[in-house]
Amino acid sequence: MSAALLEVEDLHAAYGLSRVLFGVSLEVHRGECVCLLGRNGVGKSTTLRAIMGLTPPSSGSVRWQGRDVTGWAPNRVARAGVGFVPEDRRIFAELSVWENLDVARRAANRPGPWTLDAVYGLFPNLRELADRAGGNLSGGEQQMLTIARTLMGNPQLLLLDEPSEGLAPLVVEHLLQQVLQLKRDGLTIMLAEQGVAFSLALADRVYVLEKGAVRFSGPASRLREDVALRNELLAI
Repeated sequence: MSAALLEVEDLHAAYGLSRVLFGVSLEVHRGECVCLLGRNGVGKSTTLRAIMGLTPPSSGSVRWQGRDVTGWAPNRVARAGVGFVPEDRRIFAELSVWENLDVARRAANRPGPWTLDAVYGLFPNLRELADRAGGNLSGGEQQMLTIARTLMGNPQLLLLDEPSEGLAPLVVEHLLQQVLQLKRDGLTIMLAEQGVAFSLALADRVYVLEKGAVRFSGPASRLREDVALRNELLAI
């Protein structure tokens, strides 16, 4: 297999005195979808935040395209080509859909395939809602806007933090199809997700976290096919 696009080695992280990650190691290769699975509170989101520089690790390393980016500021990581879709979405509630997207485009100033028309092609609803304030969108529409806004930066790797959280099943299915399209288009994706069905529909490989450490890593097909193993690792 070719050199990894992203390599995380022996990552430790904490919030104050509360330690969350205990030596997480993983890698993501170009064009694949890797999922972090596990129960709530096991460190999935913290792993993404540590990669992005939002929660600087206390030890360990993050390498991006062979370069050590451990502890870089989030805007510097973003400029290097990593896009982050946070769980709490963080759209600009007072700005319109179009303004949210345009702000992201101008801030990134990175050429690539993701233009306004391309984003509207993936999320047709956003074109119809272009003039609506972000704060007046439904939860599903806000999630689509958050992903679209991140794509406007033309990232090489998309980090998705709990994308299906709090969404109605029909909306989750719609979102799944859109993320599958991103995968088919060749975008490298890493997601932290509690929804097992959502994750296994997307993933090429999975890492299952437990108490801040990797308990299982391997092809997603193993968890899809082995119900006993899936229940052992992920049953609530």
